[in-house]
Amino acid sequence: MAVSPGAGECPLLDACARRPLPRPPVWFMRQAGRVLPEYREIRSRHSLLDICADPALAAEVTLQPVRRFDVDAAIIFADILLPIVPLGFDLRFVAGEGPAIDNRIEHADDVDRLRDVVIEDALAPTLEAIRIVRATLPPAVALIGFAGAPFTVASYLIEGGPSRSFVRTRRFMHGEPRAFARLLATLAQVTAAYLRAQIHAGAQVVQLFDSWAGNLSPADYVAHVRSHSAAVFAGLAEMGAPALHFGTATGGLLEAMRDAGGDGVGVDWRIPLDVAWRRIGYDRCIQGNLDPGVLLAPAAEIERQVDRVLAEAGGRPGHIFNLGHGLLPETPVDAVCTVVERVRARGA
Repeated sequence: MAVSPGAGECPLLDACARRPLPRPPVWFMRQAGRVLPEYREIRSRHSLLDICADPALAAEVTLQPVRRFDVDAAIIFADILLPIVPLGFDLRFVAGEGPAIDNRIEHADDVDRLRDVVIEDALAPTLEAIRIVRATLPPAVALIGFAGAPFTVASYLIEGGPSRSFVRTRRFMHGEPRAFARLLATLAQVTAAYLRAQIHAGAQVVQLFDSWAGNLSPADYVAHVRSHSAAVFAGLAEMGAPALHFGTATGGLLEAMRDAGGDGVGVDWRIPLDVAWRRIGYDRCIQGNLDPGVLLAPAAEIERQVDRVLAEAGGRPGHIFNLGHGLLPETPVDAVCTVVERVRARGA
């Protein structure tokens, strides 16, 4: 496990601890890849899964945005579905469509076929990539590890891929509640073990992505999902690394997500940052929440919107500047630089 810098040496860790800073740290979800021509050049020769399986390539892609944008954190290049492969699922990525799982979960009995997983063996390339990146980054730049939350990963396993309506997932959750609970409990154990392994390898902060939880009602989230996310955070309690909890369209779930655990909550652009922070509580840090679509606007408008988010944060310790979701593939590189420069100017 990497030794974390002390207070004042790493802006992201200071923000997670809600220590006062001259400006918030800034990084971007999906900063590794997508908008960078140097990443697209690598992708022209290697598939996403090939990159994830090659620690040197994954490390290089992780470091590219740090060199290009001078952000305050790197997030390891991986995919939230990597752990499902050792669990026994066939994962592939379809161009223009995303992940596909042909042997998806259809019946309650299918939950029983999940294999036992030794994370250190099954996901060794990602852990080695973390070691490489941590050895390369300066102390001031934090390394973030991540994983998909139990509900979001389960939804992929049940749907067989991305979904807009999550009909299969909802039907399974309500029609087979015991099997659904067993599935999420298993995923919670695997996820906690995976994040612990990432921390041991050198990740200093971890983020749990519950990308699809916002499709649930608050009642269903509390009844079927929250306890399993809470189990993940409980499994990290002794690790000493801050943990962030993020989801999209989760304005109706903020209190429940806070109660699941973690040191901070990431919020999307559909709710004002100041409103979200009041609801979450100032004893947690907050991450967000510029609309990714703003980065398609002229530079003056980008700066205006950055200033608005900073004003909503009010200079309160514990704000991590980020987007409300990942960078869009169409985002100009210069637009990302504009955001970083504007946030940095806050502390000049």
